[in-house]
Amino acid sequence: MTLAHITELFCQVDDFVDALKRELGTRLLPELKKRQRDRASGLCESEMMTILILFHQSGYRTFKHFYIQHVQRRWRHLFPGMLSYTRFVSLMPRVALPMCGFLQTRYGRNTGIAFVDSTKIKVCHNKRIRRNRVFKGIATTGKSTMGWFHGFKLHIVINELGELLAVRMTQANVDDRKPVDAMTQNLVGKLFGDKGYISGDLFKTLHERGLTLVTQIRKNMKNHLMPWMDKILLRKRSLIETVNDQLKNISQVEHTRHRAVSSFIINVCAGLIAYTYQPKKPQLKIPISILNLQKDVAIAM
Repeated sequence: MTLAHITELFCQVDDFVDALKRELGTRLLPELKKRQRDRASGLCESEMMTILILFHQSGYRTFKHFYIQHVQRRWRHLFPGMLSYTRFVSLMPRVALPMCGFLQTRYGRNTGIAFVDSTKIKVCHNKRIRRNRVFKGIATTGKSTMGWFHGFKLHIVINELGELLAVRMTQANVDDRKPVDAMTQNLVGKLFGDKGYISGDLFKTLHERGLTLVTQIRKNMKNHLMPWMDKILLRKRSLIETVNDQLKNISQVEHTRHRAVSSFIINVCAGLIAYTYQPKKPQLKIPISILNLQKDVAIAM
């Protein structure tokens, strides 16, 4: 991470935080403005958000080691008001709202091709479900292709360039099809998913507003025709699984060391934001000439 990268990231974050504060300031009631306490700390919210995002780009496995061994030792000149690790963690809930809002500004563009999938976010080992107090009453137990887990589901929609288009977090026992309608309100074109998204009602709802859901068929379903380009893109659906893998192993949106729900939300949002800054994202190289071919050519599944 170069100085230019850190400076550019901080400037983008700081501009957003300033705009957010101005917008929220105009919406607060006069009585609330007088009662609100806003004690300044050594690090402003923009600096804290920048450090949290840089952690997910650093390669460190734990934020504590990153902050103590890297930030405090090597970047003290970049952050003059450096806080202790304990103080930094205690102030982290302040940036939960700005972090979620900044993530919304990092979404990519709608290209007419989108992929949808969900991945599990465990918050504890299965043997410790009954002893987990941080997420008691919030996290649930669900089942994925890899077995049972306790936590949440992260639903994402990406385009063929690997850019995030929408993100939702649900409990582990929620059906994958449930958040799709809300996630894709601003999308048109084709949406590719696995067999878990097969639903006649969902297909009709999306089709009415210009979004066609394309999935594979189950063994007990009748064969049907589909455009050959859709069949090719359906075979490339593994692209979104690659993105899920990078979110967990590079951006580290999943770990079981959370001590507060707010830190869990901040960690996931910071990991997603860090992914959007990757210079090389998983993507499909689709020639424009192929995309402009006629869509009425069909082949059998």
